[in-house]
Amino acid sequence: MLTIMAGGGPTSFWTRIWIVAGALMSLVSLGILTASAADCPGHPNALGTSRTIVIDPREHPRIGTMQYRETLPLRDHEVVLTFDDGPVPKHSNQVLDILAAECVKATFFIVGQQARANPANVRRLVADGHTVGTHTQNHPPRFDKLPVERAKQQIDDGIASTSAALTDPGAVAPFFRNPGLRRDQDIEDYLASRGIQLWSADFPADDWRHISPARVYQLAIQRLEAKGKGVLLLHDIQARTAVALPKILHELKARGYRIVHVVPATAERPATPTDPQEWQMRPPSEHVPVAHWPNIPSFVFTSTETLPAPALSDFDTPDGRPALPEHLSNPAYRAGNRVASWPRPAVAPQDDVTAELAVPSRDVFAVPEGVRVALRGAVSLPRLAGRTPMHGTPTRRAQTLGKLVAAKPAQNPAYFFAPPAANRSPQPGAKPPQATQQVRPAGRRGTSRQPMRWRPLYDNRWPV
Repeated sequence: MLTIMAGGGPTSFWTRIWIVAGALMSLVSLGILTASAADCPGHPNALGTSRTIVIDPREHPRIGTMQYRETLPLRDHEVVLTFDDGPVPKHSNQVLDILAAECVKATFFIVGQQARANPANVRRLVADGHTVGTHTQNHPPRFDKLPVERAKQQIDDGIASTSAALTDPGAVAPFFRNPGLRRDQDIEDYLASRGIQLWSADFPADDWRHISPARVYQLAIQRLEAKGKGVLLLHDIQARTAVALPKILHELKARGYRIVHVVPATAERPATPTDPQEWQMRPPSEHVPVAHWPNIPSFVFTSTETLPAPALSDFDTPDGRPALPEHLSNPAYRAGNRVASWPRPAVAPQDDVTAELAVPSRDVFAVPEGVRVALRGAVSLPRLAGRTPMHGTPTRRAQTLGKLVAAKPAQNPAYFFAPPAANRSPQPGAKPPQATQQVRPAGRRGTSRQPMRWRPLYDNRWPV
């Protein structure tokens, strides 16, 4: 509480007056003074609007950490309310009544065709002191997929329709939000060229989804608590938003949050002074070291002259020997210490340049007659079929052939190349192997359910 002493003469009195005025102005600039009961008649416990910040769209063309690096220069526990897609009289008027009861100022992004259909609602937004931005003409659902010229037309028509609904076209702020927050680089460049600030958000309440008003309230508070401050995205055309909004505002006041109003800078209203780090959601702390990759400096060369590359002879002495220290050049030192001399480049003899390899003769690939080579892949199918009974379907015959090849020893090459003589006799004292095959008893194919039985694949004669 400030106390002014009447004594001390007129000079000290006016000095104290200026001190009090300066202190009040400082409190207002810091956003400490909130809306009082006089500012909100009939609502002594209103949330109110903490402060108003003025921003220059050209200095910060894109905001909202949902998509961009920067956001509004808010302090901890400060919130900016934004509403999209209106106005629709049934629900937008309810939202405006709720905001007026709490003396809260917000930013509305208007759809052009809604402004043409409900111009009185747009004029009420300005009369109540809210900020009016634009949100395209028809709110195309795939705004980022539109051709660039059509997207530009949507932006321009939305601004024109909103301006036409107002008695003062200058009341439309150079603020714009993409439908569905759908980004496109060409659209962003076009808005920046026109000096229009592109708004995203820091957190939504998902009130455009088919959820209950209680869920809208829950998401808004949870996400605000996770961020600590920021821009809240809502929709004034939704009935669930109008139901959840009073509870959201009441909870903001209970948790110590403050509402901030945003307006664009003009010639008569300069931008609020800010520091670059204030436009970040989490500014870097002075007590926490942050490592940054150094920027590559841009050098300006006065000339483009280059030095010649050194030759091998530049490293040798005039007599052609390698340049070595004096103690290494001493023969006595080199004799007592094994010192490796400087390596000399090897020079290939010139007469070997045209040398060619001899062409291999035919005899290199000849195989002596009488030598048998064991090639399992060279088994003749007719020869095996001649000595082995093959039964069943082609698949079963292939399985039989595979079993036969696997059963014969690979160490006996004569097996693969022996003639299929009918009178071959088994080796003396050798016990012939017995290979078997699964055979289903005769019957209708695919219908027999009789058990399998085994029978020999081939005869008991051992190949010579």
